Amino acid sequence: MAAAAATTAVSLTRAFVPCQGGSTRSFPCRKKERQCMRKAGPCMITAKFELKPPPYPLNALEPLMSRDTLEYHWGKHHRTYVENLNKQIVGTELDGMALEDVIVATYNKGDLLPAFNNAAQAWNHEFFWESMKPGGGGEPSGELLELIIRDFGSFEGFIKEFKAAAATQFGSGWAWLAYKANRLDVGNAVNPLPSEEDKKLVVVKSPNAVNPLVWDHSPLLTIDVWENRRPDYISTFMEKLVSWEAVSLRLEKAKA
Repeated sequence: MAAAAATTAVSLTRAFVPCQGGSTRSFPCRKKERQCMRKAGPCMITAKFELKPPPYPLNALEPLMSRDTLEYHWGKHHRTYVENLNKQIVGTELDGMALEDVIVATYNKGDLLPAFNNAAQAWNHEFFWESMKPGGGGEPSGELLELIIRDFGSFEGFIKEFKAAAATQFGSGWAWLAYKANRLDVGNAVNPLPSEEDKKLVVVKSPNAVNPLVWDHSPLLTIDVWENRRPDYISTFMEKLVSWEAVSLRLEKAKA
């Protein structure tokens, strides 16, 4: 048992390390810190995204995901995204906007603007860390489980579809469970007449930094995938790390 756990920890740690020359990612929180800076004149207010720690100690997911892995991806790579995003938006019309609004605005219906990658990767990674918890996995309950069974046929059917989306995402990207309250599968489209049939759960995958916010969907769960992703990492994430409580709370907010 101990040897198997150690093997899993090593495989997950290696899976998180990008290929040489590959991209890195990070995540700040969605809140901004307002700072007052005075220079021989009136007070100038600037908005700054902050790096937010995962909602658990960095060693809390061991042996499934090591402290070194979290320190490497959260403490180093994520900080770069936060800093780059703050530099890109300072003094622009994006300065002061919520991170979700920055993402949609810079997605620009698929014609990406420069700040999109840093903004979306920032949001995606915060969301990813908060999708996990120590002692996670198992099955959800309540309305979430009911909707999963309704929209995927069974919980096992959902797991199969989600794993397939993660395993078949070409290159770096994400697999998502999202709540779709929009009939139109078009970026940034707004459905003027949503119906009950539109309100369903869907599994989608997205390349690079793209996330379901740009399709007017509400993300509920995500897994980070990349060029050297491993099937054992995907299985371990779904079976032992997912926080179904977090997913259920997100569903409540999406339906509110």
